[in-house]
Amino acid sequence: MSDLSKVPVTIVTGFLGAGKTTLISHLIRHAGGRRLAVVVNEFGVLGVDGDILKGCAIPDCPAENIVELANGCICCTVADDFIPTVETLLAMEPRPDHILIETSGLALPKPLLKAFDWPAIRSRITVDGVITLADAEAVAAGRFAPDLAAVDAQRAADPSIDHETPLSEVFEDQLACADLVLLTKCDLAGPSGVAAARAIIAAETPRPLPIVELVDGIVAPHVVLGLGAAAEDDLAARPSHHDGEDEHEHDDFDSLVLAWGEIADPNDLAGRIEALAAGGDVLRVKGYAAVAGKPMRLLVQAVGARVRVQYDRPWRGDEVRATQLVVIAERDRLDPSTIRAALAA
Repeated sequence: MSDLSKVPVTIVTGFLGAGKTTLISHLIRHAGGRRLAVVVNEFGVLGVDGDILKGCAIPDCPAENIVELANGCICCTVADDFIPTVETLLAMEPRPDHILIETSGLALPKPLLKAFDWPAIRSRITVDGVITLADAEAVAAGRFAPDLAAVDAQRAADPSIDHETPLSEVFEDQLACADLVLLTKCDLAGPSGVAAARAIIAAETPRPLPIVELVDGIVAPHVVLGLGAAAEDDLAARPSHHDGEDEHEHDDFDSLVLAWGEIADPNDLAGRIEALAAGGDVLRVKGYAAVAGKPMRLLVQAVGARVRVQYDRPWRGDEVRATQLVVIAERDRLDPSTIRAALAA
């Protein structure tokens, strides 16, 4: 870095369920002596990712260094949330050596980069790099990175198709803003899927980018930290679908929090989520469940119809044993009554 007084910040972005929290959990545990701080920006009011990361806290990244912002996209609430949070972290003793920001899966990273020019913080922090995570299996299947020739063919056949979906625009903006792409879940995609995903990403990025393959968020910290990109000074090289707009909206997406008591069978809950996602009604489900007769809390993570459930820790004595899930969907696909009936029946 040209200014050694500035604290480096790494922005970790990527689509819903790409593995951002898993990556940051790994970096917390393998910080290499760096004192880390983490800002987690969730979409929806149930702070699942922040709770997971606080469970990974170690002396170099204690729980008080992990801050959740759930009041909206941090690039849309800069003055109210982001700037005060950064100032609080910079005032800590000892001061963090490095700050990680996990954006929501729906975030556009470029507006966040612009926030680093705010007078209160611009001389004190710098964007060390923007890391974009991409799910190799999903990308290889053509989701969120459409084949332009196929889209053109569809347009010719159906004049009602005249624009890309909001999901693909988010995905492309996240790639366009990146300094490094991490291709996740390569074990699920297999060699042919990884090759296909690499080709799609290379075709979508406006400039050549390094692509690193990983499984379970495992990557050497020196690969992702210490890039020295000063990305806030390089905005012109990071084009966005939303360039020229004063602000952006997330009105294409919505979230719903469901809460009820104990469940009897984790596999039944997983099956219900799979069935709901198979109909294309939801993008992401995450949260916790209380299983009757079990002292451990059940962590629930689903991306589309791919559902993962596992016991993560014992219920604490001061906690109410309950099931809470946040469901994220495109706005016109979020029918609360249907989702409640499907999951909480």
